[in-house]
Amino acid sequence: MMRLTISGIAVAALIMVATSLLRSRSPSIALSAAAMPTLEELHRMAGVHALPVQEIEDQSLVYPTVTKR
Repeated sequence: MMRLTISGIAVAALIMVATSLLRSRSPSIALSAAAMPTLEELHRMAGVHALPVQEIEDQSLVYPTVTKR
């Protein structure tokens, strides 16, 4: 009977420690996600606006031509 009581107290203490650890980590995850810079700020930091404009032909509708004889 004494072993059952001690193991029950140990399990309860373990559950309390585990829940307190999980609760303490969740705000730090939320803060790190909130500290993420916006996409515009990332582009500005990387210097994307200084890159030359690349012209690409739109070939999405290319039809075959008549074969030459």
